[in-house]
Amino acid sequence: MNVETSAVTESVSHRMVAGRKPELSQSAAVANGEVALLARLRQGNEGAFDELVTRHHSALIRMAMGYVADREVAEEVVQDTWMVVIEGLGQFEGRSSLRTWIFGIMIHKAKDRGVREKRHTNFSSFESADDEGDEAIDPSRFHQSGEWAGHWAFPPQPWDDQTPEKLLASQQAVTAMNRAIEALPRTLKDVLILRDVEGVETKEVCDILKITETNLYVRLHRARERVRQAVETHLERRPSAV
Repeated sequence: MNVETSAVTESVSHRMVAGRKPELSQSAAVANGEVALLARLRQGNEGAFDELVTRHHSALIRMAMGYVADREVAEEVVQDTWMVVIEGLGQFEGRSSLRTWIFGIMIHKAKDRGVREKRHTNFSSFESADDEGDEAIDPSRFHQSGEWAGHWAFPPQPWDDQTPEKLLASQQAVTAMNRAIEALPRTLKDVLILRDVEGVETKEVCDILKITETNLYVRLHRARERVRQAVETHLERRPSAV
């Protein structure tokens, strides 16, 4: 892996986590915004529902695709989810955030649809092995013996993003990153989409997915490393500039 490739993947990884506010202030802002939005929704405000759909629809689709056969089915699942949301707003008690409630409905419906399609025969054990058994980082990136055993052999490098070549590589890396995210096992993909793409705070991700914080951090680390490795592989294979 050359310096340029490492630099671009560092930039892509940074994009996934950059720009987020501290979780405490983010949580307060989300809570305040949801109270106002919920009030408008219960008044039948169409603009409020459009805002809600715009805010969450893409992430719901991406997550639903981890449970069902294809995008068309995922879209049906999400449409069903929105119908339940509309019908259930009056019964929503606010014991979780509005977002947690919506994603919980979608996951329940997607799992049910996946079971009916017989996609999840022995899927749980398969995912467990896939999630827990892989090395998070390629061992060849570390010294294997000697005084520096266990230390980086090929560490991530800082970089300057001003050259056209690096900017082009960065665009290619983003495309590769998105493909790599879609290819992740569902357990890793869900965490990465919620935490890094949607910017959902840690506690809420745990509530949505019914996992512990430790499990979240393990999955998130593995997801990020798989995406990083996929981007590196893609960039190392691209033709060199003449």
